[in-house]
Amino acid sequence: MDVRSTVDVIVVGGGPTGLMLACELRLHGVDVVVLERLAERTGESRGRGLHARSVEIMDQRGLLERFLAVSEKFRVGGLFGGVMAAWPDSLDTAHPYGLATPQAVTERLLEERARELGAEIRRGQEVTGLDQDAEGVDVELADGTRLRSHYLVGCDGGRSSVRKAIGVGFPGEPAKVETLIGDLELTEDPAKVAEVVERVRRTELRFGVAPDVDGRAGVARVIVPADGVAEDRSTPPTLEDFKARLRAVAGTDFGAHSPHWLSRFGDATRQAEHYRVGRVLLAGDAAHIHPPTGGQGLNLGVQDAFNLGWKLAAEVAGWAPEGLLDSYHAERHPVAARVLSNTRAQMTLLGAESGPTALRELLTRLMEFEDVNRYITGMITAVDIRYDMGAGAPDGGDAPGGGHELLGRRLRDLPLSGGRRLYGLMHEGRGLLLDRTGGRLSVDGWADRVDHVLDVAGDTESAPAATGAPALLLRPDGHVAWVGDDQGGLEDALATWWGAPARGPVDGR
Repeated sequence: MDVRSTVDVIVVGGGPTGLMLACELRLHGVDVVVLERLAERTGESRGRGLHARSVEIMDQRGLLERFLAVSEKFRVGGLFGGVMAAWPDSLDTAHPYGLATPQAVTERLLEERARELGAEIRRGQEVTGLDQDAEGVDVELADGTRLRSHYLVGCDGGRSSVRKAIGVGFPGEPAKVETLIGDLELTEDPAKVAEVVERVRRTELRFGVAPDVDGRAGVARVIVPADGVAEDRSTPPTLEDFKARLRAVAGTDFGAHSPHWLSRFGDATRQAEHYRVGRVLLAGDAAHIHPPTGGQGLNLGVQDAFNLGWKLAAEVAGWAPEGLLDSYHAERHPVAARVLSNTRAQMTLLGAESGPTALRELLTRLMEFEDVNRYITGMITAVDIRYDMGAGAPDGGDAPGGGHELLGRRLRDLPLSGGRRLYGLMHEGRGLLLDRTGGRLSVDGWADRVDHVLDVAGDTESAPAATGAPALLLRPDGHVAWVGDDQGGLEDALATWWGAPARGPVDGR
């Protein structure tokens, strides 16, 4: 094949993960083609919103205002196994809320941004085969078209054809229970529906009816336990299947009719053994599946893309230090493993038996303690993630910066001198040195990849560890790669994450 036809990166799958990745790659000038099997967006919204860390990500890339314009904020803490709690006061974020944003809206906003940045999005393009060599990846589509790229990322869901094509194992636990979900119109009086829901949910937490879902008058989001696990979960339930389960569980089908979409989900938990094989990588549901408890799935995929994008762009550009791309698996695989674990625990808590009921009562009391509430909420919202900057660093050795409490953590948004905000300076997806040493530090040699921001230390009570640090080096994903005040340590960290310095003078930004 003519090498001149090779694109930098092919992203397979145009959901939130694939679109977020396309946005991140285009920020760095990477040539991106997104291949989406569906000819049109379905309008289905399995994912119901963005947690605090994803809200931060949108702010870091200048997208938050777009989401705020079409979303409602929510401040429910806990979100764990049916246990609700007030939002903890001490959660480490400047965005202590989530956004009720339907998945279809998230996809629309991210697709608009990806196109603005120059990503090519091709719909109705199903990948039927792929093969890679030392120089790139060949892709075959259902219509016989063949494409070639330097790298390919599978963001094509739990039944990922990319994952299967590269032979990556997907071990885990099969589904033991299944739940039906869909958007339907109901003829029953809303007051009667609410009365039935309140009664049934005393013993069955996998049941619910949300009226006027996504602002659509008369359309309700309905969730009801299925009768066993379907042999073929790819086949959606019928309206009659749905109504039969409503009658069995609630004693009425609410006069359900005119379904907008119907689906099913199980409690299977599986995770890809490897997130990278050569020039092919996996992200989102292609890399991990789990029950939707806690609303973590869409967020986990978007955050995968946020971690991967700048690293893959560095590899394409040729300045990535050895091991940088492999640090994607090293950092994100443990995060997903923890999500799989907590969703298993939540599914147990949702049970109607006496044991799960007693556990829910105990956890409800424990959530009254601020430390417990903060721990659970931080875990679900992903603001507590700390990457291993020691053995997990690209070079596999000790990371520059020692053991400072901020190292490896993402930094919350901070007010800076001159009326600036930290996240307002991160829209271009570059590294950032927040320098409060009076300008004694320099990023010369890396100024094409890292911005140098001079600031005077503030007294923000909400982030004392950050405001007391002399200087902080942030990766493009906002995680702290170095804390200190010596030029030698800074240069070690810059080389660790941004590779060798550029030769000759480079104009900074």
